[in-house]
Amino acid sequence: MARTTKDPKTPEKLFGNISLDLQAAWLEFCGTFVFLLFALGLGGVQAANYQTALEASQNGQGGGSVSAPPTIIQLLYYSAAFGLSLLFSVWLFYRVTGGIFNPNVTTALLLTGAIGPVRWALCCAAQMVGAIAASAVLLALLPGPISFNTLPGPGVSKAQATFIEMFVTAALVLSVLMLAVEKHRTTPFAPVGIGLTLFACELFALSFTGGSLNTARSFGPAVVSGFDASHWVYWVGPFLGSLLAVALYSILKHVKYWHINPAQDSIDYNNSPSGPVDTVRGMTSQNKGHHNVKSSQRGGSNTSSVDQEDYPTGTGPNGYERTDRPTGEAAV
Repeated sequence: MARTTKDPKTPEKLFGNISLDLQAAWLEFCGTFVFLLFALGLGGVQAANYQTALEASQNGQGGGSVSAPPTIIQLLYYSAAFGLSLLFSVWLFYRVTGGIFNPNVTTALLLTGAIGPVRWALCCAAQMVGAIAASAVLLALLPGPISFNTLPGPGVSKAQATFIEMFVTAALVLSVLMLAVEKHRTTPFAPVGIGLTLFACELFALSFTGGSLNTARSFGPAVVSGFDASHWVYWVGPFLGSLLAVALYSILKHVKYWHINPAQDSIDYNNSPSGPVDTVRGMTSQNKGHHNVKSSQRGGSNTSSVDQEDYPTGTGPNGYERTDRPTGEAAV
């Protein structure tokens, strides 16, 4: 998800990496297909709804379609299916394309400069086609009509559904930006955090909007089964969520968030708090020596005192380049 290092003297061409962009788009198609195949069908929404739909069909209730709100068990099942499916599918493709599988996340990556406009366009198209392909395969593979379209829940207006989709999509996109796009010690494990974020968002949104958070996830099933009048909600809401997440991310970058809690990513035990005894001594004693002065500084802010010299030469907390390097000190 990060930009490749380029020679600043070489002007960037729009189609300079078209071969890599096409490969990324093809792999995004594959990843989106795998993600939605398991999230929507095999072990996902369709599997959970099958027995309920069958009973409804036998009772003459709408030919097997399910319109009632999900039960608590179904809610947990749906959410786990989406979260776990995203976790494993992202991890499969994480090293290759970043494992995006969502045009709204792809848009956020474009706006933050993580990818270029050509890759954005190709990946968005690939994700949409992947969603259609997964939905078509499930329609042909599984018995009964598909029951994984996204619709506003009973009593939920289109405006309410739009804003719900906006907020939950913003949470998902922000998790991608902070866990995967920002580089830190836990970046290799970003798929776990992103999958758990989707699980939590689905728990909230499923009953009210169907829990899309992904325009491709709603577009694919709609193509193979028909569009509802509320389908626009799943374009507008997630898009606004992407913009909201990018705005929050931009604010965090602008204020240099890594200075707020600089030792959070450190594994040096010297950056741990000195302990309650030393903290009390530091607060109640004056001029007790250098050790107590350092303890007082740590206790006064209730956070660890970070010395830039604790970090490797040329770097600061979280791997960012130091800005206080003494004159003549070489960067690594």
